[in-house]
Amino acid sequence: MSRTNFDTLLEAGSHFGHLKRKWNPAMAPYIFMEKNGIHIIDLHKTVVKIDEAAEALKNIAKSGRKILFVATKKQAKTVVAEKATSINMPYVIERWPGGMLTNFATIRKAVKKMANIDKLTADGTYANLSKREALQISRQRAKLEKNLGSVADLTRLPAALFVVDVLKEQIAVREANRLGIPVFGIVDTNSNPDNVDFVIPANDDASKSIEVILDACCEAIAEGIEERKAERVDTEAAEEKAERGGRKSARVEDEAEAEEAEEAEAPEEA
Repeated sequence: MSRTNFDTLLEAGSHFGHLKRKWNPAMAPYIFMEKNGIHIIDLHKTVVKIDEAAEALKNIAKSGRKILFVATKKQAKTVVAEKATSINMPYVIERWPGGMLTNFATIRKAVKKMANIDKLTADGTYANLSKREALQISRQRAKLEKNLGSVADLTRLPAALFVVDVLKEQIAVREANRLGIPVFGIVDTNSNPDNVDFVIPANDDASKSIEVILDACCEAIAEGIEERKAERVDTEAAEEKAERGGRKSARVEDEAEAEEAEEAEAPEEA
């Protein structure tokens, strides 16, 4: 069963593309028709592509790896932050930090710096600083929090990128391509789908359209996380059962050995 349907996407306005003069010819396979100078996206194909992307995202989440959500455009910021937070995934909704992926070690240093500021603030080290120095550090901490706070838990490169508007986030897409990180993207008619591994052809300007697609994908990710938890519980239960069986077997062997020893020590009848 599909995770979304034609009518839901239609109601959300996912079928509206850009003006014909702004189109990217590479998007031709996903365009249904042109109406009043605007390209209309084939939502039947969108439904199929959402299902493909959702299944792949579910498998990534099931493996325990992270998916980085990227959306710096105004219409998508709030929605992406809310959805990514609900499934405990990192996200970038402010300006994309150049080298976020290709220079990941430097980004991690910046995140550690933010953690160090918090640590020194907590133990009172900064209490002895002048007001000016304290203000500078406070501003630096706020800036780091704004740009990197949402990726503080990302201790290694993400397993995938989910991008809203691949044209606007082309630097992020390029970095992911260079490192071989799969890219999932909502791609409008003015964008190039060639650099995106899982293309979701849809309107990337309407917040309702973005929300409907994210709902389907995040639901799949949540399922993957739950399945991973269930498998872990089953594995632990199996290991515990095997351990109990081993202990029981060892106890039986010990008892048998004790009985044999007693029999050997018992005096023979005359």
